[in-house]
Amino acid sequence: MSQESRAGITALGVYTPERVLSNADLEQMVETSDEWIVQRTGMRERRIAAPDEFTSDLCVAAVQQMIETYNVSVEDVDLILVSTTTPDYPFPSVASQVQAQLQIPNAGALDISAACAGFVYALHMANGLITSGLHRKVLVIGAETLSKVVNAEDRTTSILFGDGAGVALVEWEEHNPSFLYSHLGSEGAGGKSLYRTGLSSRMGDLELLGDGKIVQNGREVFKWAVNTIVRDVPLLVEKAGLSLDDIDWFVPHSANLRIIEASAERLKFPMEKTLHSLEYFGNTSSATIPLALQLGLQEGKIQNGDTILLYGFGGGLVYAGMVLRWTI
Repeated sequence: MSQESRAGITALGVYTPERVLSNADLEQMVETSDEWIVQRTGMRERRIAAPDEFTSDLCVAAVQQMIETYNVSVEDVDLILVSTTTPDYPFPSVASQVQAQLQIPNAGALDISAACAGFVYALHMANGLITSGLHRKVLVIGAETLSKVVNAEDRTTSILFGDGAGVALVEWEEHNPSFLYSHLGSEGAGGKSLYRTGLSSRMGDLELLGDGKIVQNGREVFKWAVNTIVRDVPLLVEKAGLSLDDIDWFVPHSANLRIIEASAERLKFPMEKTLHSLEYFGNTSSATIPLALQLGLQEGKIQNGDTILLYGFGGGLVYAGMVLRWTI
């Protein structure tokens, strides 16, 4: 049975920094090659924030792009949710910085730490808070400056990650809601496979590495991601009262094209109905799904009324799936 919703996505915006880091550039930095990167990941370029450009700046630019594109107002937004693992500071939050820069007078502000699943987590929260009547208009932002926390000499991670931001405006919508069903989960025991150290340099009995930079066991994350997607997606679709044949577009987190291909193959879901943003933006964690949605809109693929399946997965280990009816 579908979950009752009274919330709709009414606008979308994105922003990526100007600097492009190509595979050819990476060949000059680490022992790798364009052929190897494309074969293993499907990535060709990623965008890199300027030294004085931080996650809050990307968020504000994405919101401004959304305002210009859809002619919407954010002055009456009553909650700002920002999914990020790369905040400008431990505190104040990125959401509070967005509130200040956009001069939104009466908005709560909260950062969400759910790594690459964070944008879907934040959409889930926005839907619940609006449907319950606690809020009316929520900015949901996924944004990262991962280039600032990647070890440039580690070829297993430096080739993967880029910077970017995406935002969705979610509003009270009684008659044409966007949200059909969503499900969140965590397998925290796998956190040792993908982490970045903070105040603690231990996880249980494990001494952590990386000195504040991203550390990933790519093989383990790959297996976990594919198995989780293949296990959860059919259940998610069924709970929404649909079948996979009813899904117009599948938008998984753009971690690696090989993860997406392996998942689609096992689900028997066509790759031509699968959207990603990794080829020219890399893995932007919280931002990959809104960037992929924007690309789908620009290319004329996503249409009003389409049924879209989002699936985020990442550090935690956490995951989040959501079935939407596109209502913009």
